Amino acid sequence: MSITVQLTYEMSKALGVQRIELESAESVADVVEQARGRFQGSGADFAKLTRVAAIAVNGVLINYRKGMKTRLADGDSVAFLKAAAGG
Repeated sequence: MSITVQLTYEMSKALGVQRIELESAESVADVVEQARGRFQGSGADFAKLTRVAAIAVNGVLINYRKGMKTRLADGDSVAFLKAAAGG
C-alpha cells in the first residue's frame, strides 16, 4: 500500500521535502504518527507545526469523515493544510 503525504510549507522546510510516501499507514492516525517520527527530537516541533494545520484525505477534510480514525486505501493522498483566513 502506498500513501502520499503532502506537507505544509513550514513542515517542508523542516524536513527538506514537499511530500513523503508511506507504505504502511492504515488510518490518518498512522500517518500523523509516522510523520511525527520524521521530525528530530521529542516531536515538539511537529506539534508546533501542526497546531494550525487541518488534514484532508483526497481533498476532503477528515472532520467530514471519521476524523483520525479515517481509513486509508492504496493510492490515497493525505494533506496537511495550513489554516488561512482572509477578507
